[in-house]
Amino acid sequence: MENFKGRTAVITGAGSGFGLETSRLLARQGMNIVMADVQADALEAAAAEVRGLGVEVLPFRLDISKAAEVEALGAATKDRFGAPHFVFNNAGVGFGGLIWEHSLKDWEWVVGVNLMGVAHGVRVFTPVMLAAAKADPAYRGHITNTASMAGVLNAPNMGVYNVTKHAVVSLSETLYQDLRLVTDQVHCSVLCPYFVPTGIHESHRNRPKDQRGDEKPTASQLIAQAMSAKAVTSGKLTAADVAQMVVDAMRDERFYIFSHPQALGMAQKRLEDLVQMHNPSDPFEGKPEIGDRLREALRQAGV
Repeated sequence: MENFKGRTAVITGAGSGFGLETSRLLARQGMNIVMADVQADALEAAAAEVRGLGVEVLPFRLDISKAAEVEALGAATKDRFGAPHFVFNNAGVGFGGLIWEHSLKDWEWVVGVNLMGVAHGVRVFTPVMLAAAKADPAYRGHITNTASMAGVLNAPNMGVYNVTKHAVVSLSETLYQDLRLVTDQVHCSVLCPYFVPTGIHESHRNRPKDQRGDEKPTASQLIAQAMSAKAVTSGKLTAADVAQMVVDAMRDERFYIFSHPQALGMAQKRLEDLVQMHNPSDPFEGKPEIGDRLREALRQAGV
């Protein structure tokens, strides 16, 4: 896709982070923006700002894990703008801790947002985009799903998050292959960011009350929260930098988007272990001090 002016983008998680920065970037290029987010106040402020860039904006408050709400987003988009040209299934939450300590509510919340939110977006919008492509040979569409470097690695003490992000990579790779079977007009990408200051380490503030258990966070979960906050907030790459990568990949019809390609050496090591049937390598081999800190913190906490 090369021409954005007058076309329509649907962006989830648009109230902050990658979603907001991508909304800003595409609005400056003349796209109508459908901005969806679970945070009503952040969404209202973001929509007002993007509208000020001179484009039409449709703000839509939703919980991306709820199928009916994503279906309503699809209907509202089609009623207002017709078929979208870009869908950014970007909303996600962060959550860590030892994998056996995740409660049922933890699994339901993280899987619901990180995986089912993407699945709902693909299920709702892909048929609309394919129909538009069939009706108009000039139509071009693109879907980008946000996964993570955790979708190609398996850092310890991040179990439920790793599971969902691996699933999003798999979903996206399958979507890429499936689209190639039926059309040349709709393409897709998967975004795998590493540590970028976006606020994802504060995801718990938006956790719905009905998806919270009575249990207090475990020691391992508190340790994961602290380490994640430090890593995310110290990231040098900005959300705006990553938004530009997303737009460039759409323009170039490039599938994989890695914010930190230098980290792919760890993914290569993982694949070598798999192919050679070796036991998984130490994920902290390159930075043993981080692994030592995590191990010491968990053992001191009596885990």
